[in-house]
Amino acid sequence: MSYAGDVTPAEAWEALSDDPAAVLVDVRTSAEWSYVGLPDLRTLGKDVVLVEWQTYPTGAVNADFVAELSAAGVDEQAPVYFLCRSGVRSVAAAEAATAAGWSRSHNVSEGFEGPHNGEQHRTVSGWKVAGLPWVQG
Repeated sequence: MSYAGDVTPAEAWEALSDDPAAVLVDVRTSAEWSYVGLPDLRTLGKDVVLVEWQTYPTGAVNADFVAELSAAGVDEQAPVYFLCRSGVRSVAAAEAATAAGWSRSHNVSEGFEGPHNGEQHRTVSGWKVAGLPWVQG
């Protein structure tokens, strides 16, 4: 593993709650942020940092990912928790961030919506299913 490790959404929430320096970076696309929803960190006095790992609508890997992470003010010494839809893109983001100097990069393993169930619905696990705060629209 070339990043600090995987955490569940509940573990990420606990870390974000307990550590004022901890940051949540949502690496989904702008369309997902707009139409699916976002984690809501307002009760923690924090905002989610939004940096696409893959760009919308092409799906190409964002060549400026590291530069945008830095421009967003994410401290290289802070614990950073990367979130995508199901925990796949966020692994790649955590690996890239680690390689670029963010040594405390974690993957939120179940993502925002989690994997599909047998009926192809995302109701198995993830940030939303865990009952963590989120907003839509």
